Amino acid sequence: MNLEKEKSKRINLPTKITIARIVLAILLILAIIVIYIVDYFNPFVNQCNLKILNDPNNLATVNYINLIILGVFLVASFTDFLDGFIARKYNLVSDLGKFLDPLADKMLINAIMIFLCFNFSSLNDVTGLRFPFFCVILMIIRDLIVDSMRVMASKKGIVVGANIFGKLKTVLQMVTITLVLLNGFPFNLFDYNFVTFAHITDIFAYLTTIASLVSGFIYLKQNKSVFSNNA
Repeated sequence: MNLEKEKSKRINLPTKITIARIVLAILLILAIIVIYIVDYFNPFVNQCNLKILNDPNNLATVNYINLIILGVFLVASFTDFLDGFIARKYNLVSDLGKFLDPLADKMLINAIMIFLCFNFSSLNDVTGLRFPFFCVILMIIRDLIVDSMRVMASKKGIVVGANIFGKLKTVLQMVTITLVLLNGFPFNLFDYNFVTFAHITDIFAYLTTIASLVSGFIYLKQNKSVFSNNA
């Protein structure tokens, strides 16, 4: 009996992976802050460019710093899939894991989206690409509302399940973040002269925002009983 209690108190493998993702997200945020504080006093970011293809407009050029950020982001995103897969396969779902997993996702994705709202690299001057600020604001507000509803639901013993638009939103966020970090490559090779905010990468950002808002609306509609005093 004591052995079972001791096991239940241990942090299982999926939760450890989730915690590692939170640590990775925090380290990434701190690294971004340090890099651009240093760059402010001794500019170097705009010199860290890698040419993928030779073209006169530098459209197939990616910033080394952005590539490193992308690498860390993809590793962290893979851990999101990994902890969920292990938890489901070996029945290691825990309350702590269910609490930390969405927190880790939002820390990672929202922090990078906010970072990508700003134009830190001169490469973006060619295409004007960045993550649209109003899209990030709308998605963060949506997350705050849905997360508040989840807290209220958990207190009433109501389980709020994921919906297809929520999963689609996460996939689109990852795709859009990747495209912005790659300066829109390869789509920017033919859409660089499009009207500002009409590039393919921008369209992905708009679709991400729509999926986010639709999923939030579905969450609220399906779980409106959470806001009832009788629930």
